[in-house]
Amino acid sequence: MKKLIPVIAASLMTFSILTACGKSDTGVQQSGSAGKASATAESNIDTKSKDLTIYTALEDDQIKAYLDSYKKKYPDVKLNIVRDSTGVITARLLAEKDNPQADVVWGTAATSLLVLDQNSMLEGYAPKGVERIQPEFKDKNSTPHWVGIDAWETAIVVNKKELEKKNLAIPKSYADLLKPEYKGMITMPNPSSSGTGFLTVNGLIQLMGKDKAWDYMNKLNDNVAMYVHSGSKPAKLAGTGEYPIGISFGYRGIQEKKNGSPVEVVFPQEGSGWDVEANALMKKKTIKQAAKDFLDWAITDDVMKEYNKNYAILAVKSDSNAIPEGYEKDPLKQLIKVDLNDAAKNRDGILAEWDKRYNVKSEPKS
Repeated sequence: MKKLIPVIAASLMTFSILTACGKSDTGVQQSGSAGKASATAESNIDTKSKDLTIYTALEDDQIKAYLDSYKKKYPDVKLNIVRDSTGVITARLLAEKDNPQADVVWGTAATSLLVLDQNSMLEGYAPKGVERIQPEFKDKNSTPHWVGIDAWETAIVVNKKELEKKNLAIPKSYADLLKPEYKGMITMPNPSSSGTGFLTVNGLIQLMGKDKAWDYMNKLNDNVAMYVHSGSKPAKLAGTGEYPIGISFGYRGIQEKKNGSPVEVVFPQEGSGWDVEANALMKKKTIKQAAKDFLDWAITDDVMKEYNKNYAILAVKSDSNAIPEGYEKDPLKQLIKVDLNDAAKNRDGILAEWDKRYNVKSEPKS
């Protein structure tokens, strides 16, 4: 399957333009000059609160480093960080629709934020410096409802020592994962609870077409030992050798290798499914100024440098951006053509079908 160099730009542009053309459930126009009249005008602004609740799907070991520059700038703000896998965070936000607890969503899949926006749960806000964000990484509303920070993608994390013991080759493609010698050796994230799981399943569907993708996943299921509720766990299990092949994402596999695990990170030859980590302001009767300040900070140069230590594709284009060790030399070439708007629209149906077919192999929820 041919991979396209400008694929992320084209896909995100389609995603954002389609989103911007409609109206919200409140009847507020979401494109053109009228889009500037966001619900902020109907909300109270709390300029005194120093307590902020943030929902995020960022990795635990990333959050502390990311927040370092924020805490230096806003030492008096108490941050209540609620962290879980993307699917869990999305489900929690939807369950709290009528009584939202989060002030801000930080580093959660753009496809999930679109689902929230379809439910009129996001407040339009243009953070300071938003003009620096590449157009393909932000909502096309004149006052954007979400702003991206980076992109992440499917990878296969393989324990080389364990495969050498069995005299097995390292899988290099999705097709390789179907080989009978890998039976019972593979773990994969459950897409209902994991953003990595969903972007992988959606990527297969958009890469192969629906019928061929489900046929492929039927065959893959024969080799899967267990579906887990975290995008990073398959990489960790590969690192320990408990299950030597993990369908995970690039960053986590690269971290396992840096930490000394005998793993190789493989970006599948057919291309990787992907999504955008993005931020948004939750729609509430009272909006905290601290929440807007946080979103301003979340796209500053200081934190972008920290994002870049982990991810090769950033929302801010800069000559100083680096490709972290372990990624493809041209990471855009690795991304398959994905319509994120289509992914969000079909999310519920995809998850229902996946659960019906494969959920019996999922690990118990803790």
